[in-house]
Amino acid sequence: MEVVIVPDATAGGELIAGAIADLLRRKPDALLGVATGSTPLPIYDALTARVRSGAVDVSRARIAQLDEYVGLPAGHPESYRSTVLRQVVEPLGLAPDAFMGPDGSAADVQAACHAYDRALAEAGGVDLQILGIGTDGHIGFNEPCSSLASRTRIKTLTEQTRIDNARFFDGDIAQVPHHVITQGIGTILEARHLVLLATGEGKAEAVAQTVEGPVSALVPASALQLHPHATVVVDEPAASKLKLAGYFRHAYAGKPSWQGL
Repeated sequence: MEVVIVPDATAGGELIAGAIADLLRRKPDALLGVATGSTPLPIYDALTARVRSGAVDVSRARIAQLDEYVGLPAGHPESYRSTVLRQVVEPLGLAPDAFMGPDGSAADVQAACHAYDRALAEAGGVDLQILGIGTDGHIGFNEPCSSLASRTRIKTLTEQTRIDNARFFDGDIAQVPHHVITQGIGTILEARHLVLLATGEGKAEAVAQTVEGPVSALVPASALQLHPHATVVVDEPAASKLKLAGYFRHAYAGKPSWQGL
């Protein structure tokens, strides 16, 4: 696992957008896994700026959704399908058919989970998966004590996650669904490159446990330690509890420029 400490969220977004641009130059039809929430927005903003300047061509890129609420009406503005279309697909100028995600309004949600897992495999797998991290160490909606071998499935949200997400529902926790479809940890680990962005002091403990703690289902993000190509990008506040922060800075400063993220 590589840990990169950046000055702020904007710098983190630029760094990750650069890695995505490099990937698309090597593989124009790459499948990009995207996360929702406020944390990855600097990535999408920076990538959009590169596209609009002509620095990168995304015309053949494909987008895969990480998770989805169960039971929100089709087209609900806070469904993750709507969010990804609004924040990623449309700004990048991609066609709607370049986007794939699980169906949270399906009559048979369990079948929809299995179908999405198969669809990811049939698409050739995710080339680069963007991840955020919850204050409790969750990735996607794999809450603490999720199986590290789990596949795309239905999960029940913890009260803390619903509280955290209430800001997207006018601050009303009653509007936040109790269930989601999420790629499982085992599914996430099949992506060729995992890139986790964490910003703010509120994520510092989760970052420290993910990077320096034991691999444990209690901290789902710690499973990234098992991946052959995982990158954790954190701003200074989110890095504040890392015991090896000095080493991580030294290692990144001495990294060959050709190696990339």
